Amino acid sequence: MRRPLLTFAVLLTLAIGSLGAGPADTPSLPDRMADTGGGSQLITAEAPDTGSTTGTVTWWERRGGRWAEAGSTPARFGANGLAEGATREQGTSTTPTGLYDLPYAFGIEKAPAGTRYAYRKVNEDSWWCQDNASASYNRWVEPRPADCRADEAEHLVSYGTQYARALVIGFNYERPVRGRGAGIFLHVDGRGATAGCVSVPADAMAEILAWADPEREPHIAVGTTSGPTAITRY
Repeated sequence: MRRPLLTFAVLLTLAIGSLGAGPADTPSLPDRMADTGGGSQLITAEAPDTGSTTGTVTWWERRGGRWAEAGSTPARFGANGLAEGATREQGTSTTPTGLYDLPYAFGIEKAPAGTRYAYRKVNEDSWWCQDNASASYNRWVEPRPADCRADEAEHLVSYGTQYARALVIGFNYERPVRGRGAGIFLHVDGRGATAGCVSVPADAMAEILAWADPEREPHIAVGTTSGPTAITRY
């Protein structure tokens, strides 16, 4: 009788070990990505597909050589879903997919306690120029220059809810391509889908700003669960 009991005990041990090892062995989302920007912090904004206007924003950090989740929240995307960032067109109300840096933060409200990012306070003269004919295309301007038409710019102070606090997403920012799009941010939720930005609840935005450390070179990856715009491609 000793051998069958021993065999049963071994099989039971292996089964329990296998059950416990499964989830732990599943690579995290950042570990499955082609690139995470080279830093030790990362924000992922993932939608089920390109037609989605909702999804999830998760922020991650490297701990002990592994990516660990630091927080997560529901997110909103463009009213017309998501589009490949390299070919996106301005005015389509789509959120550009891709991997981007986060140049600086801004807001109508003061920065949350612990914010380490450069934080620019919005005032009555603060605008974001989206005029393709302007030398200031896809830039914060203060005051608005003559070559940037008011109807082709966002008066930042007018968006009291959305721009209470925000992070600039470096889409089409370093070398702007005219017609590609301007003014893409990670900001506070408004009433519904965005015009192309990524938005999250106000408490989550405050938490992200208190967590993000520019010395750790955080980036944001925007994409879908699968397909040509899968977040793992970026």
